[in-house]
Amino acid sequence: MTLPRATSEVRTPPTARQVELLAGLEELFLAEGFARFTLDDLAARLRCSKSTLYSLAASKEQLAVRVVAHYFKATAERVEARVADVADVRERIGGYLSGAAEELRRASPRFIADVAEFAPTRSTYERNARAAADRIRGFVQRGVDDGVFRYVHATLVAEMAGLLIEGIQTGVLTRRAGVTDAEAFAGLADLLLGGLAEPGTAQGRIGARERPADG
Repeated sequence: MTLPRATSEVRTPPTARQVELLAGLEELFLAEGFARFTLDDLAARLRCSKSTLYSLAASKEQLAVRVVAHYFKATAERVEARVADVADVRERIGGYLSGAAEELRRASPRFIADVAEFAPTRSTYERNARAAADRIRGFVQRGVDDGVFRYVHATLVAEMAGLLIEGIQTGVLTRRAGVTDAEAFAGLADLLLGGLAEPGTAQGRIGARERPADG
């Protein structure tokens, strides 16, 4: 999944208590979404006061924005760390996409739906998808420049990959194909790596079937 180059959520570092609360809210939201909760509900679930929650944000809506941004920022950092030391661009693409799949396993369909239905969190989500497309574009361009991949329009390939990533993240693609997020990202990796490889190479033959001889 990456994933967003998230902007700073606050100008001052959060306190230890705020870090703890953000972690608790993130787990709760990922499991159950956030739209149905009131601040009273959240305070009860986290066993804290409403004033403590107000130290994080001025309203439930702003709290949702902050927690969603916090989730995507941490997700991006983990996925980037996963591929930071990988030299082979093909392995970087595979690692990046499998990392995104692992991160998305934590997010329930209710969370994804709530993010999509609330404009401010949807904006964060869309930045996430654009950032993922940007990273894929960079990987593809590097592979082309290094002669690992055949020449392609890197921006076009990245935008197509971005649309597929969006389809996976929203659940549209996985529902239609009847696969898990992890399987969908593995399929996207196969599609990219097989399609980008030079014809005749082992990578270029991944998933290909032999054509029957004429006559």
